[in-house]
This record gives sequence, C-alpha cells and structure tokens, in this order.
Amino acid sequence: MTYPKWLAWSQRIQAIAQSGLQYTQNTFDTERFRELSHIAAEIMAVQTESDAGEVLQVFSAQAGYATPKLDVRGVVFKDDKILLVRELLDGGAWTLPGGWIDINEPPSVAVERELREEAGVIVKAKKLLAVFDRNLHGHPPYPFHAYKLFFLCDLIAEATPDPIETSDPTYFAENKLPSLSLARVTPEEVKRMFVHHRQPDLPTDFD
Repeated sequence: MTYPKWLAWSQRIQAIAQSGLQYTQNTFDTERFRELSHIAAEIMAVQTESDAGEVLQVFSAQAGYATPKLDVRGVVFKDDKILLVRELLDGGAWTLPGGWIDINEPPSVAVERELREEAGVIVKAKKLLAVFDRNLHGHPPYPFHAYKLFFLCDLIAEATPDPIETSDPTYFAENKLPSLSLARVTPEEVKRMFVHHRQPDLPTDFD
C-alpha cells in the first residue's frame, strides 16, 4: 500500500532537522535546521488542515537522533473472537489494546502492561505476529514515522479494568467488527490477526 508523498517528505525533513539540531555546533546550521522543521510543520499542517504552530510544538518536543516510534498492540482470542476496547478519546471507536513502548521496557512487558491497564486482563505474550510500518497499512497521517508490533497473548486471568483512556473490553467475531479507531488499528490489520489465529504456524508478518 502506498502512502502520500507529502507525508514521507514531511517526516523525512523533520527527521533531518531533529538529528541536525542534536549534533550541530554551528549557529548558522542550527537556524537552518530550525527552518527545516518549520517547513515540515507547514507541509503537515496544510495537508491535514491543522495549525502549523501546534504541529511545530509537537516537532519541537522531540530531541536526539530521529528514529521510528514503537507501538504495541495485544491480540487476545477467546471462543474465536478478538478482544477490543473502546477509545474514549476517539469518539468511542474501537481498537486492539496497546500503546507506546516506554523507555527501558521490553516489548513483551509493554504489551502485557497495556492489556492489564486498558482491558483488565492478565496475559502472557506468546508470539510476535506482525511488525507493520504504520505508513503502509492505511492509517491516517501522523507526524512521526512509527512501527506497530502485534503480539499474540495467552489469556491468564480477567480482572476489573480501571482504564483512563479506554472502556468496555469486549470480544468480537470477525464478521461483526465495530467501527475502529483507524489511528490505532485498521480493519485489514485486525482481519490479518484472525488469519494468524486460524493458521498458528504462519511466520511473523513484516513491513
């Protein structure tokens, strides 16, 4: 799947600017890299009908050498149905439980934590089903390049969830999926998880 050229340009320009600001010691180059960041923010703002100043604030909060961000999503099945949670911050759309990996946190620990926090389930990460480039799988534009890691998890126990950003953990059949939060997961990705469920010997998907 292709993704907009303007998104790739904006992400690349911002990455060059961020990495350049990290390493340059030249005052003039510092100003040039800041200008590149402004240009990236303007591209992103025009194409997404956002405020360039707000986009620039998001960009400016980043520091160090620019690398892709890592998002984990937990895949739990019960009775051939998949566990989803409702996103309170996205109009009540649904998603696989998950979120950003914290610093010094192994991916398996991150997905187990997210499932406990968002869905109230205690799980054990079992297999990495997919590593997807977010730009290539139908998600709406996002300021930063990101990879999405989908982990199959064994259900150990269920508890009472106490989430802040999600609610209503529910198991859905493949032919009865609700409206999904496309910023977090797409119908194609969820359906691919069902394929892995039916064919457990499949290797990990990537790209």
